[in-house]
Amino acid sequence: MSGNEVRRRTGGRSARVRSAVLDATLEAMAEHGADGVAIRDVARRAGVHETSVYRRWTSVEQLILDALLSYSQQQLPVPDTGLLRDDLLTFGRSVAAYLATPLGTALTRSMAATGDDAALAASRAQFWQSRFELAQVMIERGMARGELPADADAALLLELLISPLHFRALLTRMPIDDHFVEQTVDTLLHGLPQSGPSSRR
Repeated sequence: MSGNEVRRRTGGRSARVRSAVLDATLEAMAEHGADGVAIRDVARRAGVHETSVYRRWTSVEQLILDALLSYSQQQLPVPDTGLLRDDLLTFGRSVAAYLATPLGTALTRSMAATGDDAALAASRAQFWQSRFELAQVMIERGMARGELPADADAALLLELLISPLHFRALLTRMPIDDHFVEQTVDTLLHGLPQSGPSSRR
């Protein structure tokens, strides 16, 4: 028996159905945007009955939220290198790699283009809040080690890290290379470099 067979059996049918539904939800989002996701279409893509979806998720908004959180946790794990700068670099590189994939690009654009539907807006806000709560442990560890002031705003620091990456991915479409990630992290931690006579005046 192969390792893959063991993993499939360990999760059981419920885990396989959940995985298939979440994958189908991501595919639907990538194709139609968050506004265009429908339970019937997701069930068809996943090869399950609609009732199997409704038993686990009571609304399409909950389904989208679960799919995004599950995928982001797989693709964007929170590092623990022992140094804040290295944590932020590793996390920034993961975000850049995620944004560079076809699915990551499509999902990000889909979330950005979501309309003013109240339920979808709440789902989007909950997604980002959950991501910040998971990632802010990097900032808290940095505070505990004395790498940041004790009153540093963890949510703001994380926004300042990921916003330039999303700006390039969504607006300017410029490449997000490793040098750009390093520049972003170092500017976040130390400010803009000062050089030349004008900086000493």
